[in-house]
Amino acid sequence: MGKLKVHSLIDKVYKVLNLFIAWEKVKANRGSGGVDRVTVEEFDRRRGENLEEIHRLLREDRYEPTPVRRVWIPKGDGKKRPLGIPTIRDRVVQQALLNKMEKIFEAKFLESSYGFRPKRSCHGAIKKVEGYLKEGSQWVVEVDIEKFFDTVDHELMLDKVNEEISDGRVLRLIRKFLKAGVMEEMKVERPTEGTPQGGVISPLLANIYLHTFDEQMSAGGYKVVRYADDIVVLCRSEEEAKRVMAKIKEILEGELRLKLNPEKTRIVHLSKGFEFLGYVFRWGYKYPRNKSREAFEDKIRHMTRRSQPKSVSQIIKEINPVIRGWGNYFMYGSCLMLYRKYDYWIRRRLRAFKAKKWVSIRTWREYPESRWKELG
Repeated sequence: MGKLKVHSLIDKVYKVLNLFIAWEKVKANRGSGGVDRVTVEEFDRRRGENLEEIHRLLREDRYEPTPVRRVWIPKGDGKKRPLGIPTIRDRVVQQALLNKMEKIFEAKFLESSYGFRPKRSCHGAIKKVEGYLKEGSQWVVEVDIEKFFDTVDHELMLDKVNEEISDGRVLRLIRKFLKAGVMEEMKVERPTEGTPQGGVISPLLANIYLHTFDEQMSAGGYKVVRYADDIVVLCRSEEEAKRVMAKIKEILEGELRLKLNPEKTRIVHLSKGFEFLGYVFRWGYKYPRNKSREAFEDKIRHMTRRSQPKSVSQIIKEINPVIRGWGNYFMYGSCLMLYRKYDYWIRRRLRAFKAKKWVSIRTWREYPESRWKELG
């Protein structure tokens, strides 16, 4: 007996309670407005009317998504990546879809997938990689998909959603979001492929799309760890790694119509080191990769620049969450000496920030180590 598809889902998506729950999640995540420039605060002031309108349009099958607003986010290598910012109301609808679709697809997703899933995390993926390394896997296939979110095939994506959901209205709504377009400098582009990065539902769609890869690699007995489109496969020999590489190309480039980056998709031995989720793994050690360190240092430099009309106490309160976040993420690495170096470096920058207002050799004496703890 074949498995049953979900035939009626849209009524659960537009249910008023589900829309309210979706709105609360969007509100908690904050973020700027889309092309209509409506902010979270403005939407909240007319929350009842806004949610009622969304409910009515979804019920009548007349909801039309708005193009996302494109902004460019700096990358660690000096380049920039595009990020799509949907309107607040589109985020609410996508979250409402996510609330109902996630439960359906979570039941089929595999252990090798760690990205954007309930009760799963980067640290879980990193620990899994470490487990495979301890078992004796010393050859690694690093997989880099070129512009994954920009090259997802729309029809193939909808076919994969349709494997579990046959509600035509839900499928039409997802298609509308995929084809809503991107607005930049008052011009709208209508892509024929890809899912905009920044969309609430995009991570789930990415996992749905790459589930085929997870299934086939799992059936072959390969040790895969995937976090969204970041993928490594652990192998015991170079020969196995070469077979894995051929299989990866067959699935990703052949069946899923994606393109691998030939420079970054490679076979590497543990002695040379490999990168995954911001860490470098080499023999029995792991530590932050250079790009992760550079990005952190650039952020601290920017936040402690001397031209700001702020007090030292304000600066400390602003940088502490950044320091804690970075430190907590890399706390499982070999970072003790690096943490000490950063602690000294950040304190020096804070003293320099103080000195630019009151230029005096007393600045260093006025702010001994104990003084920073009081201010923080």
